[in-house]
Amino acid sequence: MLEKFKREWLTDPVTNLMAGLVVALALIPEAIAFSIIAGVNPMVGLYASFLIAVIISIVGGRPAMISAATGAIALLVVPLVKEHGVDYLLAATILMGIIQILLGILKVGKLMKFIPNSVMIGFVNALAIMIFMAQIEHIFGVSIHTYIYVIATLLILYVLPRFFKKVPAPLIALVVLTGIYMIFGSNVGTVGDLGNIEQSLPSFFIPDVPFTMETLMIILPYSVSMAIVGLVESLLTARIVDNATDTFSSKNKESRGQGIANFITGFFGGMGGCAMIGQSVINVRSGATTRLSTFTAGVILMFLIIVLGEWVVQIPMPILAGIMVMVSIGTFDWNSFKYVAKAPRTDAFVMLITVILVLFTSNLAIGVIVGVIFSALFFATKISKVDVTLEDSRNAVTLSFAGQIFFASIDTMISQIEFKQYDKPVQLDFSNAHLWDDSAVDAVDTIVRKFEEKGNTVYIKKLNTDSRKIVKELSQLNEQHLT
Repeated sequence: MLEKFKREWLTDPVTNLMAGLVVALALIPEAIAFSIIAGVNPMVGLYASFLIAVIISIVGGRPAMISAATGAIALLVVPLVKEHGVDYLLAATILMGIIQILLGILKVGKLMKFIPNSVMIGFVNALAIMIFMAQIEHIFGVSIHTYIYVIATLLILYVLPRFFKKVPAPLIALVVLTGIYMIFGSNVGTVGDLGNIEQSLPSFFIPDVPFTMETLMIILPYSVSMAIVGLVESLLTARIVDNATDTFSSKNKESRGQGIANFITGFFGGMGGCAMIGQSVINVRSGATTRLSTFTAGVILMFLIIVLGEWVVQIPMPILAGIMVMVSIGTFDWNSFKYVAKAPRTDAFVMLITVILVLFTSNLAIGVIVGVIFSALFFATKISKVDVTLEDSRNAVTLSFAGQIFFASIDTMISQIEFKQYDKPVQLDFSNAHLWDDSAVDAVDTIVRKFEEKGNTVYIKKLNTDSRKIVKELSQLNEQHLT
């Protein structure tokens, strides 16, 4: 236990502390922007980012991953806030947390293995494009000074690490360029332009909503959507961070941790949230590997708001936009263009449809779920081909089956069988086939019945162990049919 604590909290503390500082600065405009999207006070998003980051650093399953208020959740709750107010949003956040805890207990993390690589590539690329598109309003059509700051930021981010790596380049860009702005001034947008920041800590309170079934029916659909979207984004981000750091994380623990964080946040005036791939990438690229970086991001975020709020509001937005542009470029899988050209057309289609749906709906969960459904359909189609060969002699007829026999392959299989055989022994050879479900067993029963109606004697042979077991359990046939 002590070794695990040291590994997850105390490994390379200086690097993780500095990475957390960079992330905290990047969280402020994001949290404010997401609050505006949801139609609530900016402090609702800032409190959420502080609380979720701190709590998830302790109870989450993926060290170095950043969770906070997110745009995906903000977009879902717009109608709820508009029609019922912020207290209903907080109540929905609490219920969202309960649902996620239950899903974690039910080990929903195991479902990650059913998400194919093509969907992962689509998810990552769509997210990279969304991150980039979110920065456009802070870069284009503002002023010539904005372009200068963006270019200067990108130069620092890409050139400085070649010569100096002890301090994260994003932190240097933030400090140096913000200092230049405060000294010389420029015609650029700042963090303060996004909304007012109150220099106060969150306090505990129970959302002011009626404790009735009507209230539950109002918030339940939103809570379920928030819980699912939050977990999909969180678990996919955890998988990306796993790959980036060559480590493994507990997806079920992360699911429970996300639920605990959202449950507590709702009682302290914060909106729901989940993992953030952009900030997680910033964190990892800054050298973070431990929970300390996530904890630091949350604590420093609140410190910046309460103690240094007057300075934070002066951070030029083009600096933060430049950092996020770097994140989007680094997040996008540039091998995707080769992938589309060389991968099977079905995989390429799944990747593209995932990207298109995410961008069209601004909902990562919808894109991923539809992508998985298409992958499953294409996979079922690929393996649903069953070959049937006929050997007809004077004394007997042998039908040999080869392939995976299940509900999707039955029609193809039966259509190949010629039932015009009379008064002969008929052998059904399954040595190269596997029966998977009750539909497969029912199909075998049907084949036997059709042959027996014409006076044939039918024998089933060479079933493998699992196929024989399911036939014995579900089939209407007699033991004499099995050889």
